[in-house]
Amino acid sequence: MLLQPTGESQRERTPIAKRDPDASRKRILTAATTEFAAQGLDGARVDDIAARAGINKRMLYHYFGNKDDLFGAVIDEVYQKICSESAALDITSGSARDGLTKLINFVIDFYLNHPHAITLLNAENLHQARHLKRSRHISSIQSPFEKMLDDLLMRGVSEMEFRPGVNGPRLYISMVGLIYYYLSNSHSLSVFFNRNLFDLEEINAWRDHIHEMVERFVAA
Repeated sequence: MLLQPTGESQRERTPIAKRDPDASRKRILTAATTEFAAQGLDGARVDDIAARAGINKRMLYHYFGNKDDLFGAVIDEVYQKICSESAALDITSGSARDGLTKLINFVIDFYLNHPHAITLLNAENLHQARHLKRSRHISSIQSPFEKMLDDLLMRGVSEMEFRPGVNGPRLYISMVGLIYYYLSNSHSLSVFFNRNLFDLEEINAWRDHIHEMVERFVAA
C-alpha cells in the first residue's frame, strides 16, 4: 500500500511565498503611472490600478494610504527619475560645451522616452503642485541638481566658452520648455502647420533648433 503524505509533510515540502514589499510597491507605482497618465488624478480608479498591478486594494492602501497619496508618490518618482538620470550623465569629462550638449540631449530624450511624464506633470500643475509640496525627497534631489547646473556654467566661463551671469535654473527651465511645449502641443500644432511634428525628421530638426538656441544664448 502506498502511503499518502500527511498534510504536515506536504506543507514542509511546499515553499511558502514570501511577500516582497519593494516589488509590490514597484508594481503599484508602475500601474498607477499608467492609469494616472491616461485618466488624470480625478479620473483614475483605485480598482483599475489594483487590477493592473495584480494586487488587492487592501494592499494598495497599506502601502500608499489613499489615491491622493499614491498620485503624490508617482509625481515624486518622476522628479527623482529626472534628477537621478541627469546625475548619471558624464558632463564633467570633456569641455563644458560638450557637457551642455549632453544635458540638452538628455532633456530632449527624457521627454521623448517618457511621454507619460508630460501628462502627469500637467495634472500636478492643475492641482498647483500640492503633492510635490508635500514631498519628503524634493529638497534632497533639488540641491545637487542645481549645483550640477551651476558647476557646468562656471566651468564654461573659466574655459571662456560661456558668458558669465547665466542663471542655471532659468536656463534649465528654458531647455525643458522648448521640448515640453513641442511635445505637449504636437497634435494641434501638426494640424495648424500642416506637418507631422511626430515625424523623426521634424523631431531631429527641432533638436538642432534647441541646441542652436541654447548654445547661442550661453556663448561668450
